[in-house]
Amino acid sequence: MSSSPLMDDLRSKIISDPESLLEDHDIMRALVAANEKSLGGNIVDLRGIAMERLEARLDRLEDTHRSVIAAAYENLAGTNQIHRAVLRMMDATKFESFLRDLGSDVAEILRVDCIRLVLESVTNTDDPAVARLGNVLNVAEPGFVDDYLTLGRNMPVRQVTLRQVQPEDHNIYGDKSDYIRSEACIKLDLGDGRLPGMLIMGSEDPHQFTPQQGTDLLTFFGGVFERAMRRRLS
Repeated sequence: MSSSPLMDDLRSKIISDPESLLEDHDIMRALVAANEKSLGGNIVDLRGIAMERLEARLDRLEDTHRSVIAAAYENLAGTNQIHRAVLRMMDATKFESFLRDLGSDVAEILRVDCIRLVLESVTNTDDPAVARLGNVLNVAEPGFVDDYLTLGRNMPVRQVTLRQVQPEDHNIYGDKSDYIRSEACIKLDLGDGRLPGMLIMGSEDPHQFTPQQGTDLLTFFGGVFERAMRRRLS
């Protein structure tokens, strides 16, 4: 059988460097397909079947690898975001500026559309400071926090609750109630002898906070916020 110079050159290249041929998936698929075609339709090529299964498994492993790397980068980005928000929150020297920063700079760093602090109180809520901070601070009756977190149902109260919402009133979000579609609620322990509080982060994106997401970073943020509040309320 005669051969052309092109085939001779290709043959010599393959013999000199066979690894490059084996690493090329497209070439190997073409060779396997040609081999199966030469065997005929009535012959079962177990080697070809095995290669197809190995290729499928390799594709799944590569997809998993990419997903793990993407999740790691996302988690790292979230950690850095929480750290920057904590540092910005600690910059304030007065309680009023502390709350104002919470509703502006801290909310922007966390990429949420609004942040609300809810404090339970048995005293009169007609405090001028409460009026000045109305876009951040809400004062509610005792028992409001647990009732809000459980939606009035008889169930355990978690420290962090993530869910999709569509607020029916303006008690929490005010004029933004028509746009909020998901929220993260962090229950706050403000110390012995004090009623609980709640930090709420609201987003217009219905997928920003969902029950399937992890809560470790928000739990950490809530712990830092609790300690900052205890010092300022002392």
